Amino acid sequence: MAPRTQESQIAAPAVNEPRINDRIRAREVRLVSAEGEQIGIKPLPEALAIARAADLDLVEVAPQASPPVCRIMDYGKFKYEAAQRAKESRRKTTQIAIKEMKYRVKIGRGDFSTKTKKVEHFLEEGHKVKLTIMFRGREVAHPELGMKILENVADQVRDLAKVEAAPKLDGRNMVMVLAPDKRAQDAARRRAEQDGKTVAPAAEPEDEATGAAPEAATDPEQ
Repeated sequence: MAPRTQESQIAAPAVNEPRINDRIRAREVRLVSAEGEQIGIKPLPEALAIARAADLDLVEVAPQASPPVCRIMDYGKFKYEAAQRAKESRRKTTQIAIKEMKYRVKIGRGDFSTKTKKVEHFLEEGHKVKLTIMFRGREVAHPELGMKILENVADQVRDLAKVEAAPKLDGRNMVMVLAPDKRAQDAARRRAEQDGKTVAPAAEPEDEATGAAPEAATDPEQ
């Protein structure tokens, strides 16, 4: 077996990476400046000379074109910025989680408002939220009370979220899942802009609307 030459040992670019500088094989290229301006069709040696004179790289950005399109750029900086964007995108994706907020049937207005504002905060951060109504003793015989609270929470956050999983009984609990709704958020933002004001925070619900007992009846264990 013949020994490899020095040229054959040079690492080839990754499949998903463009050819740059001396790796470009076309005889002539359609050249684009670093500012995005069309320079025109140039012989490859001339295009390389223009890029080197600017202390930049010649990058083949459209190899399937005839002739291939090459752009002058700082390829090292381009790769770094692309890697940073990909890293940030992965970071945001991995941080999205399902949060949980628990309510009791006998919840006062203050606790309801505080918990629901936390739900709004989770949704604004892009998280899904699992709402759990915890029944005690004979309360489980009145699922309509839990349903009323869940419906009220969904109404409070209607400009932020949609119901992804409808309310259902799970043992002695009732659960519902909310997911961020970008369309609803955009619509709320447009309405606010038309009104010339920012979106107002949700008002505290009345006891009749929440299905909750007065503040004095709040469960001491909450």
